[in-house]
Amino acid sequence: MPKSEHIGFKKTVHGGIISTLLDEMMAWACAVQTKRFAFCAELTVRFLHPVRPGEEMTAVGELVSNRRDKLFEAKAELRNPAGLILATATGKYLPVKGADVSEMAADFVGDLKQLFDITPKDTILTV
Repeated sequence: MPKSEHIGFKKTVHGGIISTLLDEMMAWACAVQTKRFAFCAELTVRFLHPVRPGEEMTAVGELVSNRRDKLFEAKAELRNPAGLILATATGKYLPVKGADVSEMAADFVGDLKQLFDITPKDTILTV
């Protein structure tokens, strides 16, 4: 839930924070569906209604396409409890190269093998 310190202008949550949230939703949608981490190469956000500090909301991300594990396309949206869409986003994501995955995974806490359901035959994600 955004707080008052996230205000950008006139009691409205800063668009950069909303963009970051939507980017994260899309990046994790790509990671969970493809079992590969990816970083954002292109991000488009549409702000439809103001997001207020203290307002509950739900963010959902979805992998839209996987172009031969070279480019992932995703979408996300942010809704209030009444179902009103506050912001939408689309993005293009590039998979992280295998050599960089272990270093990137070190930034996370917890068992990534459990998150991605890794079995010994899987070689894409090495932790």
